Amino acid sequence: MNLIPGSAFTELTSPTHNHDSCRNKAVKAADKLCAERGVQLTPIRRKTLELIWKSHRAVKAYDLLDQIKPLQQSVKPATVYRALDFLLEQGLIHRVESLNAFIGCTCSERQHEQLLLICLRCHEVEERPGKLVMQAVSQELSHAGFTPYHKAIEVQGICKHCKQPEPNAM
Repeated sequence: MNLIPGSAFTELTSPTHNHDSCRNKAVKAADKLCAERGVQLTPIRRKTLELIWKSHRAVKAYDLLDQIKPLQQSVKPATVYRALDFLLEQGLIHRVESLNAFIGCTCSERQHEQLLLICLRCHEVEERPGKLVMQAVSQELSHAGFTPYHKAIEVQGICKHCKQPEPNAM
């Protein structure tokens, strides 16, 4: 189950892209997965997930805190970090290490490796399967006798959408 409709990055950055649809699908999938796993998606965890899925940009923990605080004055940084830890453990979000931020996971129903493409202009983050890249990395790790616990590759650059010239720019 891919949570992003069509999973094409150009669709994500399109002006007509509906982030509400992505958020609703992600929360619905989270409800289902949490019920199947016997864990609770508490209101603060749900709100944290909804805020992360507000766009396809990586969001920092303190930005989440700033957005939750007006809704729940008593929320503390530790509360947000506990919610993020839960969402990470359940595979509902990913940590973007290079940005010290978080994004929603597009295939949270299964364990997987991550190839994250980070646009330096629009700040959107696309999660890709990167099967061939991950196979090459696995082979290299095997040759080195290295056993990975987690594999994620982050690539920063300019997305296809941002590379395209403005329609009236001539």
